[in-house]
Amino acid sequence: MRPRKAAFWMILAATLGLVACGSISRPSADLVELSAAPAPTPLDAFRFIATDDVGSKAFLESWRGQRNAQADEGVTVLAVSGGGANGAFGAGLLVGWTEAGTRPVFDIVTGVSTGALMAPFAYLGPDWDQQLTAAYTDPDAARLTEGQWGLLRRPSLYSDRSLRALVGKYVDSPLLRAIAVEHRAGRRLLVATTNLDAQEEVIWDMGAIALAGQAPGQAPAALALFRNVMVASASIPGVFPPVMMDPGGHDELAEMHVDGGVTTPFVLAPATMSFWEPKGALAPADLYVIINGEIDARRTITKGATLPILMRSFDTMSKADLRAHLLASVAFAERNGATLRYAAIPTELGADSLAFDTQSMGRLFEAGRAAGMAGTAFREVIPEDLSDAAGPP
Repeated sequence: MRPRKAAFWMILAATLGLVACGSISRPSADLVELSAAPAPTPLDAFRFIATDDVGSKAFLESWRGQRNAQADEGVTVLAVSGGGANGAFGAGLLVGWTEAGTRPVFDIVTGVSTGALMAPFAYLGPDWDQQLTAAYTDPDAARLTEGQWGLLRRPSLYSDRSLRALVGKYVDSPLLRAIAVEHRAGRRLLVATTNLDAQEEVIWDMGAIALAGQAPGQAPAALALFRNVMVASASIPGVFPPVMMDPGGHDELAEMHVDGGVTTPFVLAPATMSFWEPKGALAPADLYVIINGEIDARRTITKGATLPILMRSFDTMSKADLRAHLLASVAFAERNGATLRYAAIPTELGADSLAFDTQSMGRLFEAGRAAGMAGTAFREVIPEDLSDAAGPP
């Protein structure tokens, strides 16, 4: 049996988890004093909270200073969404875009979930298309959801062993060195995770992590943190275990991080700056969003049983959230005179976010590649079109 939506796995995990004993040992909330404003930690040098106005502005002003010094103007952005195995479509799109000869150099690339795994290669550009292709057509990806369920032994259906092995295979020291070079040149690479303890969307400056790793003796720690953030962003709750982030040598206060898609489908601007109107060096010009999933409604007859109803409800809710996020993004683009284009998986492809088998991912990769080569992958966001796309549930 292969379920068609990640929601199925989360629902099933939550249901079985009521009687399961697999868990992560953590202190009781009654025994730990938690403050609304936690103390600064060493990790804060590489991240900020999406809803924290001060942290968001500090990151942006630092970037503005570098862009001003280099006389850079007009920001080109690529935001890559989550979508599990459907990330093969986005990977193929990028490769096809390169082959078409029209792929821009992005000033900033952001990634969520599978988009976080793709983002470093998208950021480094066409010279890394071979590694991107290998990562999303790798037979090892099929092992991500292999093996017996482990809810009685851990807080998830599957171990993260295969996910960590896949990330470790493609995220290495040469990759971080290349990212550090681009970071120094004024470009930015961001990845989102969700801190479940704080119920916050956390934005990680991956270029800053890579740059820190170039200091003498810091390479192992930087590589470990970089990989941890990528694994955390891709850890679908209930499917893969959360990643515990130690903020400063206190294991008992380690933060629980999961899939960035829990708090946002994609990242174009920090949530606290939805009405921001950047000028000068940070003024947006061209905004691209790769949605590794469907956005259009798919009409069907919903079976009258608990799981199909829940699955259909989650799918409908996710698409509505995605459309709302796109509408907010297009409003941001219109206020700032920018153009926003998005690509999504056509419903006729029958995408399955947990179909990690080589055949399914290869089919999506080639579909994305063909659309990228033909120049048909992206379309401009028109609010009326998104409203029409909702259709009947």
